[in-house]
Formats: sequence, structure tokens, C-alpha cells
Amino acid sequence: MSKAKVFITHPLYPDARNLLQSCCDCEFWSKPERPSRDEFLGRLKDKEALVCLLTERVADDVLRTAPKLRIVANVAVGYDNVDVPACTKRGVAVTNTPGVLDETTADFAWALMMAVARRLVEADQYVRAGNWKGWDFDQFCGTDVWGKTVGIVGFGRIGRAVARRAAGDIEKELHAEYRDLNALLAEADFVTLHVPLNGDTRQMFDAPKLFRMKPTAFLINTSRGPVVDEAALVHALESRKIAGAGLDVFEQEPFVHPGLKRPNVVLAPHLGSASNETRGKMALVAAQNIVALFQGQRPPNMLNPEVIKTS
Repeated sequence: MSKAKVFITHPLYPDARNLLQSCCDCEFWSKPERPSRDEFLGRLKDKEALVCLLTERVADDVLRTAPKLRIVANVAVGYDNVDVPACTKRGVAVTNTPGVLDETTADFAWALMMAVARRLVEADQYVRAGNWKGWDFDQFCGTDVWGKTVGIVGFGRIGRAVARRAAGDIEKELHAEYRDLNALLAEADFVTLHVPLNGDTRQMFDAPKLFRMKPTAFLINTSRGPVVDEAALVHALESRKIAGAGLDVFEQEPFVHPGLKRPNVVLAPHLGSASNETRGKMALVAAQNIVALFQGQRPPNMLNPEVIKTS
């Protein structure tokens, strides 16, 4: 029996690569730049499976060019880059990689929180530029994180992981209190976003919501860029309606709004799950989803289980 043909848009990590190669005919994209649309479509047209990143958009136009496609394995927990209903209509399974990146992304949310509160990037640049002449009592004074209120928008796996860090190691419960969003914005010293991108959350944080935040509060976003209206965020920062922001994601990646390049904003290039351990696990989960399908099993992380008929 011939092996299923798979296009993988990144070399991935060794464990995932070895697993896929053990049972599939694999074609890996190895160039440093992402594949162009024409290249993507050309490589995919005779494939039965796709392992893709959030940089590849999979919609009906793509599916039309790949009539043999049976599964799309997205190496991410979010799947706003894949049109799941279009895949379902064509009988194409869609999977993601939940669970393995929760703690790593929560770590990074806290890293952004600490960095923007304590003005870490500003201070680092000051020292690197050779401007530091010695200790001074009020030099680069920031804001304490200890003892403050963290407002978590989206209390799923990642949001709960953030809450566990807020509670501290000696706490046995999360001690999280529910607030409606307006109350949360009015009370929180840090507002951290952990929602998926969909029709309800796109530009969820617009001017009215940003203006409800405390002028001493910071916005942290490690979810998806379009959850925040960047023009409104820039206006809130310029008018000092909020104190600053820590951003890992952007509305039109890789473009970063020039107004966000401010001393009180920490900018990161979408690193939320970027540890070797976690990215390796994500790749392996995607590979396991592919292998399960071609071994006649239900992939463990299906987003549209209705496409696989059970007896």
C-alpha cells in the first residue's frame, strides 16, 4: 500500500518529523521564508494531508485545489487561519494542538507583565547605550506587580494557568472572582487577554473598553492581534488613558503600528509558546493527529469530528 502524501510547511522538530516519515510520504518546506500562495497551492494539489502553521490560511479556495486532501493539522491551539466549516463541507478533518502550550504561554504573559511594569526594556536599552552613570534613587521606577489585581479575559486553559501563577505556590485554589467585563476593566491593574479569535472577539478591545481601564493599568495580549483595535490602543496610550502594554501579537502581523513603538510598550514577535520543549510537543501532537487518521483511527484533537463516520 502506498503511503499517504503529506505537505508540511515547516521542518518541525525531530520527534514529529520521524513519526511522520515512518508512515507517510513527506514533503517538508525548508526555506526560511514562508511559502508563497502559488508555491503553497502547487505543493498541496496532490497531497492527502497538510501540517501547517498559523501563517498559512486554509479556506475554500485552497481546498478546491487539493481534491485529495483528508486532514489539516494546524500546529497551534488557535485555528482562526483555517476555515473549519469549509473543511467540514468537503469532508476534511481539522485538528489543533491544545493543552501542550498552556503553561509556556502563561509564563510569557507574566514575562510581558513584569517587563512592562518594571520598565525592563527601557532600562536594558539605557545600559546598552552606555548612558548609565551610576545608581540613582528614582531611576526607571516602575510599578509593582505584587499585590495588584490581574483581570483575565478568557478563563480557559491558558487563562487558568495565568491565574495559578497569580495565586502563588502556597495557594491551593485559584481564588479567581468572576466580574463582568466592564467591572473587570474598572478594577484590574493588569488586563491580560486569552481568548480565541472569532467573530465575537475580533476588535473586542476597542476604544470604549480601553477607556474603561484604569489610567494606571496595563494591557497584556498573548492571544491574537485582531482581538485589539490597535489604532484605539495607540490613542489610549498617547492620551494616557492606560499606563502601557505588553504585546506578543499584532493586528496585521508582521506589521507593527508605529504608534506602538513607545517606551511604555513591550513588543515581542509572537513568542507565546516559543520554548523548544513546547514547540516540539506541538509538532508531535500535529504529527500524531495525521498518523491516527491514516491508521484508521479518530485523530485525538479533532475540531470537526462529524467528518469521520463511526459505526
